[in-house]
Amino acid sequence: MRIPGLLQGLTAGVLIALLLANIQTVTAQSTARDDLPLEELQRFTEVYERIQRDYVESVDDERLIQNAIRGMLSGLDPHSAYLDESAYQRLQEGTRGEFGGLGLEVGTEDGLIKVIAPIDGTPAEDADIRPGDLIMRIDGQPVKGLDLQAAVERMRGETGTSVTLGILRDGADGPIEVTLERAVIQVDSVRARVLEDRFGYLRISQFQARTGEDVLEAVDQLTHEVGPLDGLVLDLRNNPGGVLDAAVAVTDAFLSRGQVVSTSGRIERSRDAFTATPNDTLNGAPLVVLVNAGSASAAEIVAGALQDHQRAVIMGEPTFGKGSVQTILPLRNGDAVKLTTARYYTPSGRSIQAEGIQPDVEVTNLRVSDVEGDPARLRESDLPRHLRADGDAGGSSADAPASALATEDYALAEALNLLKGLTILGN
Repeated sequence: MRIPGLLQGLTAGVLIALLLANIQTVTAQSTARDDLPLEELQRFTEVYERIQRDYVESVDDERLIQNAIRGMLSGLDPHSAYLDESAYQRLQEGTRGEFGGLGLEVGTEDGLIKVIAPIDGTPAEDADIRPGDLIMRIDGQPVKGLDLQAAVERMRGETGTSVTLGILRDGADGPIEVTLERAVIQVDSVRARVLEDRFGYLRISQFQARTGEDVLEAVDQLTHEVGPLDGLVLDLRNNPGGVLDAAVAVTDAFLSRGQVVSTSGRIERSRDAFTATPNDTLNGAPLVVLVNAGSASAAEIVAGALQDHQRAVIMGEPTFGKGSVQTILPLRNGDAVKLTTARYYTPSGRSIQAEGIQPDVEVTNLRVSDVEGDPARLRESDLPRHLRADGDAGGSSADAPASALATEDYALAEALNLLKGLTILGN
């Protein structure tokens, strides 16, 4: 099979090194392999030689080769990237739940940096950076043409220092400038509380190595506080994803059988399927999953599996649509390659990639507030000399105020109302 495009993939990276060492070596190899793209390799060599001979400044070989590798990876898709040793270490720190920066999960779109989701409790969330925002400038410098890793490096820095982002946002009149202070990002991926009576709330902000265990512990804690739960809201809004095994473990916590997710790619080891074990931690109690445009990757795996098995009602907005698997491939020098190797599929065979998960009940997170003294909202009880209701001893006839939960989080209030209805129907 011919290697597609200009030196795409790791095999082509090896060929570059061979070609630069000795072009005759590659030519000799071509006698044993008919699929080597010799014309493209020779073109690469010609460009390399022109840079070495004619560029305004001298450029060392290592820098040129590394830039070539970065370029061929960033040209594949928004998520493949070359990670130098420090970036590789930071990625590992992120999966453990502590790292430095702004608290943004990002990808690329049309040469700009696209926000997938801000992480809970971080400078990015505090600054009201939103899913779908496009970062066009970092400290006044355009990001157009930068690969994703280089842009991320610009946003990182010493804790306490500031960075200014120029943002394009749907619906805004023009670019928005936001200044954030860098911080050490410590992510508690699971938070839980009792909403009302025996209805629980579980928030997962990111899927880390321990998230599956933390979910089980959180449900146990809620049960210890109020007894067996009548229902649970699982909040995956603005969850950018994370570790695949954690997403499988969380889904397994609410299923007793069946497939959770499958992956499929070109090579054999990229094809796999994950199955639930019989341990529904809610014992069949109703489950509502909240999602929005910032719910991506592992969050979509959970939502898609629970939806396909009709174990939960998915509520909110269509999700982000990141349905690809990135594999971290360490290199001998301590660097690594993050390479897209497969696609995710829900138990029914749906591809998440670029499609996302469509909610069963669409709800926009509106702001709700009490309305006082609205003359257009006259009722019988507002008319002079109105007849009182039987047993009415007088007093205020004002509308009941909006619930505190609805004014704080409208979508969550709607999810709780739906849970109550499911509980009534279940009885």
